[in-house]
Amino acid sequence: MPTQSSNAAVIDSAAISLSGLCILHCLALPIIAASLPFFSVLAEAEWVHKAFVIMALPITGWAIVRTRGHASQMPFIVLAVLGLALLFASAFVEALHDYETLLTIIGALLLASAHILRWRSHHTAS
Repeated sequence: MPTQSSNAAVIDSAAISLSGLCILHCLALPIIAASLPFFSVLAEAEWVHKAFVIMALPITGWAIVRTRGHASQMPFIVLAVLGLALLFASAFVEALHDYETLLTIIGALLLASAHILRWRSHHTAS
């Protein structure tokens, strides 16, 4: 049965967390609002998408090479390769420009899922 001191600790932790979120919201919201024009320019810049794909390639490539040969890691490898392929195609294949957003979202979700699977497999094994 929880003690009054443990209940108080939970309540205090929740209150501190909410206060911190409130402060963060109050400080960050004006900065975010002022930055929106800058971010809208970045959202339309083709080089940003290409730069993210170029950064993702070596990171995921390194993870794939390190897990290669482990049969249990095949789901990670398949999802990672598919995700990278979609991201690469959406950024660099001009014929797919009309589908760029859809391909980017699907590719990013596949790649994130792959890394989550890999992370979970490492943490459940240890």
